[in-house]
Amino acid sequence: MKHDVPSYRSIFPRKTARFFWFALWCLLLVAPALGHSAQDKKAEAQLRTVHGSIVDKDDNPVATSVVYLLNLRTQSIITRITDDTGAYRFSGLDPNVDYEIHAEHDDLVSATRTISSFDSRRDIEVILKLSHKKAAH
Repeated sequence: MKHDVPSYRSIFPRKTARFFWFALWCLLLVAPALGHSAQDKKAEAQLRTVHGSIVDKDDNPVATSVVYLLNLRTQSIITRITDDTGAYRFSGLDPNVDYEIHAEHDDLVSATRTISSFDSRRDIEVILKLSHKKAAH
């Protein structure tokens, strides 16, 4: 007694088999990208933002001040110039790094403030007051 076992060709027509292999190939290409996208979003959600304003001794906003942000790990400095309302913003900052921030305008400078990696806030507001003259070099 002979048992006829159907071949895969009789079960899956040629077009269906091609579609199956094409779909599998596409899935293998797209799946890693989706995984990275989720990881990237998670990492991006953990980044920090530091923002605030620069004010004078009477708490008036100071436009066109230069704000310096020093990465204490790499010693790199990022600068921003305040807008008409004295506001500034630094985004995309590593939460595992300590930073120092200060502002300058003409011959005035603010105190330097430290932003610690132990501070778990993702959105940090720092108001800097221009209070003393720059040291002469």
